[in-house]
Amino acid sequence: MDKTSVAILTTVANFELYHKTAPFFPKGIQKYVIDGRQGMHGIHSILYMIKKLKGRGIKWLVMADEDVIFNNSEVVFAIIKKMMNNNVTVCGVRDGGDVKHRNYSPYVINTFFSIINLEEVLAIWNKKEVLNHQYIKDNEFSEDLSQLKFNYDTSSLYEPYYCFYFWLRRQGKRFLFLDTQMDADDISNEVFFNNKKVLCHTWYARSYNTNKKHTERIDLHLKKNIKTKVEASSKDVIFFNDKLFGINQKLAKLVRKVKMKLKG
Repeated sequence: MDKTSVAILTTVANFELYHKTAPFFPKGIQKYVIDGRQGMHGIHSILYMIKKLKGRGIKWLVMADEDVIFNNSEVVFAIIKKMMNNNVTVCGVRDGGDVKHRNYSPYVINTFFSIINLEEVLAIWNKKEVLNHQYIKDNEFSEDLSQLKFNYDTSSLYEPYYCFYFWLRRQGKRFLFLDTQMDADDISNEVFFNNKKVLCHTWYARSYNTNKKHTERIDLHLKKNIKTKVEASSKDVIFFNDKLFGINQKLAKLVRKVKMKLKG
């Protein structure tokens, strides 16, 4: 596979954790980071990502949070190959029914780890149209959900970023949902492809080094996977920071409050 067409992006809220997990990321591909310390995440991160990555020649974009620890990162390229061969646009783990503490929509993925055909998405991209897809109709998506192990809500609109994935599904784009199972700590979940463990998602990145329980738990996962660690340099990373994001969000919140008072 031509790795020059593949990149990985992380929206980072905890850089201390990112510096510990990034060396486990897939080798030989460009790393991008969005500074999420001012609250940028979810749909805001997706919109900013599209803006910043357009025109960079990326076909396949891996999205992975800083609390993801890759166990067999090379399997990522096998997943991409399957996506190529089966005309799949998006892959990841369902946000409902597959992780014990995520009981939301089973029709979309959770963005802790995913792969998207960015080239295909950019070809049809329409920001305004995407944002108008934060809705769900009864029985809109015909899928067999009987294999799901945990609770889910087919009417959920829990995450504002759902609109991005609903939009893609309504464009007829295909999704590949990856297998996952809960780790022994009953918080983390492990992701598999063709019975091979790809990664462990530890969750609670923001709690790393501020909450003893989660810090010790995540550190244990890091120690378990030290053999897969590779040398990495901060020079390998292209860094994006929307310096006005925090200010703009505060202003938008203020405007909403003023409008509510005027209506009252």
